[in-house]
Amino acid sequence: MACDTIGPVNEGRRVADGTAAVPVTAATSADCGPPAYGSDFLQLDAGDAPVGGKADWLARRLRQAIADGQLAMGSRLPPTRVLAAELRVSRGVVTEAYRRLAEDGHVEGRRRGGTVVVAAPLLQPSVPCGTRPCRGPAPVVANRAVPGTLFAGEPNADVFDALRATRARIDFTPGQPDLTAFPRAAWLRAERAVLAELSAENLGYGDPRGAPQLRRAVATWLATSRGIRVEPDEVLIVAGTAQALTLLHPVLRADGIDSVAVEDPGSLGTRQHLQNGALATPPVPVDDGGVRVDALRATGARAVLLTPAHQFPTGVVTSGERRRELLLWAKDGGLIMEDDYDAEHRYDRPPVAALRSLLADRVCYMGSVSKLLAPALRIGWVVPPPRYRDALTDAKRFTDLGNAVLPQLVLARLMESGDLERHLHLLRGRHRRRRDAMINAIAEHLPGAVVHGASAGLHLTVTYASEVPDTELAAAALARGVKCQPLSWHRQMPGHPGLVLGYAATPSGAIAEGAAALGEALRELA
Repeated sequence: MACDTIGPVNEGRRVADGTAAVPVTAATSADCGPPAYGSDFLQLDAGDAPVGGKADWLARRLRQAIADGQLAMGSRLPPTRVLAAELRVSRGVVTEAYRRLAEDGHVEGRRRGGTVVVAAPLLQPSVPCGTRPCRGPAPVVANRAVPGTLFAGEPNADVFDALRATRARIDFTPGQPDLTAFPRAAWLRAERAVLAELSAENLGYGDPRGAPQLRRAVATWLATSRGIRVEPDEVLIVAGTAQALTLLHPVLRADGIDSVAVEDPGSLGTRQHLQNGALATPPVPVDDGGVRVDALRATGARAVLLTPAHQFPTGVVTSGERRRELLLWAKDGGLIMEDDYDAEHRYDRPPVAALRSLLADRVCYMGSVSKLLAPALRIGWVVPPPRYRDALTDAKRFTDLGNAVLPQLVLARLMESGDLERHLHLLRGRHRRRRDAMINAIAEHLPGAVVHGASAGLHLTVTYASEVPDTELAAAALARGVKCQPLSWHRQMPGHPGLVLGYAATPSGAIAEGAAALGEALRELA
């Protein structure tokens, strides 16, 4: 039998087993050199490979090594030329095996960094053979969570960190804008203009409430886009809604508030932030009109956190009648915390005024540029009721003395120049096309599923009639390289299973591929 070639590879020609056709020379003929004894790397022995299936054999062995921990997260695979020489197989065999692992999400090519392992096993819930098809473990990227626990049990405080660290071919994480669309050129222009005009005084400690230029720009932005008439001195610049909630914790407790009612379903992340501040979070059901005010009154909570313009995750817009009920509740002594997280992104409906524009004394309004520009900027704002303004300013002062000034001034320039508004118009067109692609793909691959909240925002929610738990479906989707969030993560009360799917950061072709994988996973589990 002729020995495997290790000579020059003709990358343009391949045979059925993935090997490349190469000329047989004196250096590669059957009667030359010693036989292949295998590689020190994982003690691989090419003699174990079936005839005509070396690439499949090698890919399978590498997957198993990743699954059982021999190849840990961050391990670097040998260069294809080196491993091919050690195994005495063609380089095309190794290249094809690596390609298959990359498609599966097990490894990632990093140019000069080589091919690196980015996956670890995701252990499926054990199901007795005979009731469902038996399946082995499927891979996801290792993270701080123990492999296999990402979708098991109640989500921990670091579940979003773990999910972000998990690599996937297709990312349907909700709330993520298209970061490739960040207006780099406009940002650079604004930054150069700011630096050219910046005085030495601006480089010192600033106002803890935020740069006056940005507070003026935000006040104008809120007046024109959200119907909120405020003075710049009423605006407090913060590091996003997350910091706004953290600053509010002691302020609320000082006012005798130890419980903040939350929508159900409603944002798990927001609920975690409130609970981290030792605030109870009684759930209030959401229906087609928004949060049920009768149920809100029944909780006895003096404060409620709402997303009225585009409820997360259902996408419901709070109706006019429900708004009137909420305002009556607030006038009786209640506090509305309004999280206006993605109101700028709307496609098939007119704009909805913020609750803050209707009852300034009883609404604490929060917004940011995380969904409009990028979460990494960590810039947001709070417009609190007058009675909380000084306490929040003190909380901000003693937390960090205020946000970094330079990014604030750059953002103010973008707002004043109209560049931010132009960027928003660009995003709306792109997001609408991707939203349409998601709806069409769900109709094709998940027939019978119901789409919720598609008229605005960066995500939609899908519910389905099957009894398959949505955590199982999310785990099976991740095993196929598709990342999303189960609807049950965002519930405290029982409800229909579903998935929360972000589409803004995913090209249309990948959206169709991801929806197809979701359909396959649901059919297999059902």
